[in-house]
Amino acid sequence: MPLSRILAPQQPLRSRALGAQTGAALAALALALGGLSGCAGIPRAGPTADEIQAEATSDVGDRYILIQLTPGVADRVGRRPPKSFAASFGDYRPTDEPRIGIGDSITVTIWEAGPGGLFSAPLLNDRISSGSNSATIPEQVVARDGAISVPYAGRIPVSGRTPRDVQQVIEKALEGKAIQPQVLVNVTRPISNSVTITGEVVNGARLPLTVRGDRLLDVIAAAGGVRSPINEAYIEVTRGGRTTRVAFSRVVADPKENIYVHPGDDVTVVRDPQAFLALGATGRNAEVPFETDGITLAEALAQSGGVLDMTADPKGVYIFRFEPISIVRQLRPDWTPPPGAITAPVVYQLDLTDPVSLFAQQRFAVLNRDVLYVSDASAVQFEKIANVFNIAFSAANNAATAAYYVKTLK
Repeated sequence: MPLSRILAPQQPLRSRALGAQTGAALAALALALGGLSGCAGIPRAGPTADEIQAEATSDVGDRYILIQLTPGVADRVGRRPPKSFAASFGDYRPTDEPRIGIGDSITVTIWEAGPGGLFSAPLLNDRISSGSNSATIPEQVVARDGAISVPYAGRIPVSGRTPRDVQQVIEKALEGKAIQPQVLVNVTRPISNSVTITGEVVNGARLPLTVRGDRLLDVIAAAGGVRSPINEAYIEVTRGGRTTRVAFSRVVADPKENIYVHPGDDVTVVRDPQAFLALGATGRNAEVPFETDGITLAEALAQSGGVLDMTADPKGVYIFRFEPISIVRQLRPDWTPPPGAITAPVVYQLDLTDPVSLFAQQRFAVLNRDVLYVSDASAVQFEKIANVFNIAFSAANNAATAAYYVKTLK
């Protein structure tokens, strides 16, 4: 068969194949444009800088407040007063003599001036010595009525009184009944003059306080010390319905925070590892731990692997956190918080293209549970779209080519 006859029928076939290829490519392009409208179908780690900017405003009821991070802003945010035991409770030694309370265990010993009295031991046959002229009343717990029982004296109110006061009351009650009685009151288990220590300590217990006065570290040492790492430990003190938490390392470093504990205090040692979350176009998307004293934003960027040169938007570095209303008012004096709000969502934006941002990074402290987010650059989104289109055209071209060869072989 002549070669011309073999080749001639293929020309219409190639034209039809090319038409099919073009149609498939156009269909793929239309599908891609429909599915990627607004870049919504492009895979990404989070919002772009433009989207974050569009959602931010300073009106009441907004989703968050966007603040440009400058050295001045970093300084104002850094002036927040840290939580302090000294500021919350003061640091003063209990001056009053310990008083007896309900639930305390007490022993009472009574002496008489001569033999033959109510609390004296009987004479021993014909011996001249009269034996002991004292008696110890067995340990008893102060009842809910705040009193104890003393033979021949009846119910003696002791709650709210010092042991010295109770001694005088008992001696007066025994006048005329005992021979010049002398009384000694001993609180064997001072439940009301103790603190409760629990949490990350070796031996949680209710510890009695000494007359000298005990500080926080004293009672923690008496409980066996802290089990968790020092840089992850926090101390919570509850007194009078108020609770304050301070880092253990700060109590150790600052003597002013090692306050005196008072009767009835609850001391809890809590383990709370400090960390921030790194997301987006960073070299490391993870929960990154740090010391309780905190780290700067510059250190946080370094620990998270920095920003990715090929994908990150250098103007789109953000810190997401909830700030106290007092801090937000300093940054935005014209902002009105919602009624009853204690904190407000704030987003700090850092522009790495500005050399001044290097100073802001070093002054801005990253706090526990902050979210460090780096957005993708806009060009990355277009590159992803181009890749999708390239894949669509390649698939259509491959399909048309395969169809052409199949028909050719028939």
